[in-house]
Amino acid sequence: MHLRPLAILPLLTTLASAQAPPPTSDIPPGPPPKSYDCYHTTIPIQIDGKLDDPAWKSAPWTTDFVDIEGSAKPKPRYRTRAKILWDDDYLYIAAELTEPDVKATLTEHDSVIFHDNDFEVFLKPPVKTESEDNPGYFEFEINALNTSWDLFLDKPYRFGGKADNSWDIPGLKTAVAIHGTLNKSIDKDHGRKDKGWTVEIAFPWKAYASRLPVTPPHSGDQWRINFSRVEWKAGQPKEDNWVWSPQGVINMHVPEKWGYLNFRDRH
Repeated sequence: MHLRPLAILPLLTTLASAQAPPPTSDIPPGPPPKSYDCYHTTIPIQIDGKLDDPAWKSAPWTTDFVDIEGSAKPKPRYRTRAKILWDDDYLYIAAELTEPDVKATLTEHDSVIFHDNDFEVFLKPPVKTESEDNPGYFEFEINALNTSWDLFLDKPYRFGGKADNSWDIPGLKTAVAIHGTLNKSIDKDHGRKDKGWTVEIAFPWKAYASRLPVTPPHSGDQWRINFSRVEWKAGQPKEDNWVWSPQGVINMHVPEKWGYLNFRDRH
């Protein structure tokens, strides 16, 4: 979960927020952030959620997601992994979420998506001012109904950052494919388990200009990125948080712990 704009803060403060910022800026040491080589593609990608486009065949999977606090915590119950590609217009992300009973309820854009099981992207382009790096970054969440939430953070919450929920992604493309049946737990009861759901996202490079002077990357550039999966379990008061590059704390808003996204020319 994540702290949000003032309009929904009263609601969020009643929750056992698994990703709320710690009271101090102290972040425990841990393993170095993970790294992913993101290759340029000239092959068109159809955003339909199915991940069967030829371009994806040459893109490596990330390592499987782990608990947000790292390997000291139990291994996630279900597998999650992602792929990333880029071209001159978009950053493409594909994700595979294993799930025996796929559920989602939220249908309104900019709903509090982590109230459902969801997939989340955190992205920090390298933007410099005259004196220092800009601390701003972007967050995107999506559920199995293809309902999304996009927002901009001017800096991490623990440094007094504020969430800008008015930011919407112009030109965004998303799609979800359900491998099973959505919101039909009776199938599970009858022994017909779902396999999960897959997601495709195309973030246009021009989407960020209204908040930060982000320019399209070149081969050799490096951004910071991380992914999170929120998973709720019946009878469990707090959600599970599974991520690609472990944070070491139950807080996604620590960009220093995010992985490295290395832009590369095509193979």
